[in-house]
Amino acid sequence: MPEGATTMGVLYDYFTAPSDEEAAAAIEGGPVERFPTVETKSLDPAVVMGQLEELLTGRPYDDICDDPRWGDDVAIEHDGDVLVLTVTDGLRDGLADAGDLDEVAVRWAEIEELEGFDPMVLAEILKDLKTLAVQAKENDQRLYCWASV
Repeated sequence: MPEGATTMGVLYDYFTAPSDEEAAAAIEGGPVERFPTVETKSLDPAVVMGQLEELLTGRPYDDICDDPRWGDDVAIEHDGDVLVLTVTDGLRDGLADAGDLDEVAVRWAEIEELEGFDPMVLAEILKDLKTLAVQAKENDQRLYCWASV
């Protein structure tokens, strides 16, 4: 991640899976060997990705927060230090249908939680996430986040 960006020591890996039950299997060791995955730091599935969804879809952030798939846990281990969380279908679809990701990255970099991030680095992450979202949508799968402190 860019110099000066706050990572807080949390890894967030976004991945696709056919069901909550299958996604929960990623709790042990993460999703990288099991599912298509994009590895990130500092891009939490609730606040940061909720704001991204708002940018992509125009859906109000408060409505996103009320979505039952907004950061709901499907698996927890080690007293909450390792989690598998749901990601909204709105974010999946917004990423899959996104146009100019460079422009989105510039606007996304302006949120408080991403202060210090280079928009071009965020644009590359968005391109990877878009590829993942397109794959999920084509295969009638959902997005998930594996988080490890």
